[in-house]
Amino acid sequence: QVQLVESGGGLVQAGGSLRLSCAASGRTFITYTMGWFRQAPGKEREFVAAISRIGGSTIYADSVKDRFTISRENAKNTVYLQMNSLKPEDTAVYYCAVRPTGRVSTKNYEYDYWGQGTQVTVSS
Repeated sequence: QVQLVESGGGLVQAGGSLRLSCAASGRTFITYTMGWFRQAPGKEREFVAAISRIGGSTIYADSVKDRFTISRENAKNTVYLQMNSLKPEDTAVYYCAVRPTGRVSTKNYEYDYWGQGTQVTVSS
């Protein structure tokens, strides 16, 4: 069982930045592929970004490419999502997720463990 705790969400004006963090329990964090997803009110959960176990491979949704950066610090069992040039359409609850085995993926059903989420609100 893996427990995930997200933090760093909040209210920001359009054009601003936020950095989300996700701390994971367990000693095998380094073996996990990690992902970030988001869900806006009335919409389905969507993929945002993912990073491979060592961090050598990353993928992004087209909507956030060149604005968001995913990274990880295995010594701290933590994955980050740096979000720049935020837009009102980025408003959502952001979740981190663990894929214990396998490569980076955009498919939420391939991730086994999820955090509770952190709210990000971008005002225009």
